[in-house]
Amino acid sequence: MAPPSAISPERAENHQNGDEIPTAEVPHELGISESKAKVQMPKFPQPPTFADKYAERDYLKGRLAAAFRIFGKYGYDEGVAGHITLRDPVRPDTFWVNPFGVAFSLIKKSDLIQVDHDGNVIDGGEVRLLNSAAFMIHGAIHQNRPDVLCAAHSHSIYGRSFCSLGRKLDMITQDSCSFYNDLALYESFNGIVLAEKEGKDIAACLGNKKAALLQNHGLLTVGGTIEAAVFWFISLEKCCQAQLLADAAAGGRGHETAKIHDDHAAFTYKTIGSPAAGFFSAKPQFDIIEKECGPDYMQ
Repeated sequence: MAPPSAISPERAENHQNGDEIPTAEVPHELGISESKAKVQMPKFPQPPTFADKYAERDYLKGRLAAAFRIFGKYGYDEGVAGHITLRDPVRPDTFWVNPFGVAFSLIKKSDLIQVDHDGNVIDGGEVRLLNSAAFMIHGAIHQNRPDVLCAAHSHSIYGRSFCSLGRKLDMITQDSCSFYNDLALYESFNGIVLAEKEGKDIAACLGNKKAALLQNHGLLTVGGTIEAAVFWFISLEKCCQAQLLADAAAGGRGHETAKIHDDHAAFTYKTIGSPAAGFFSAKPQFDIIEKECGPDYMQ
């Protein structure tokens, strides 16, 4: 049986929440009409839909556990830091998150804990320790952004390195165009986020964008699906790595990197920066982690 993320385009047409995750045909090259294009780009597959909210919760918790395994595989853990949250479909005023101190690479579906917007752990696994910073940041985001199903933050090495520069990402690669005019810069660092105001300030800075660079801290991504939030994080981390390398190489020769023109960056964004593109782009990572981990993370 194909993994849940590998659903057909035909099934996508039955998706009932088009406003959240629009079905979109990938546009063709700038200036080329559809009739002249030699290859017709397919529609992106869409997430599965559920009539039963409890079945949806169970499915999404499995995807969240897989997301943590992916983060662990990529080395995005740093001690006990880092968190990914899922808005609960049964009780949307609550969210699921990893228990404090449990390694990303060991997290199972049954380990996840459910938190209300007062910071109370109301359900979940045996370890019910809540990372206060996770609550302050993610609680504010979920309250401020009803369109966000999932939010991801961790202290990945290239992300936190780039965030120490206090600057936005340059459009120097095709992949960076995924974040064209869709990436915030939070220009403040007041220590570990333990205050409600700091979490609200981060959420306000994020605004309606899908990602933020937290100065002297790390990356933050959000999505209308778990898959999109995870892929945006992976992609943004690699974009930070690419820019650090490119800037160093160019600077060593007394040059600057070549920037992509705004028109072309905006066009490319329409192709690879949409919610549907983010969802589908994560498919390989989720398929691989399912193959590598087997049923362990679903327990």
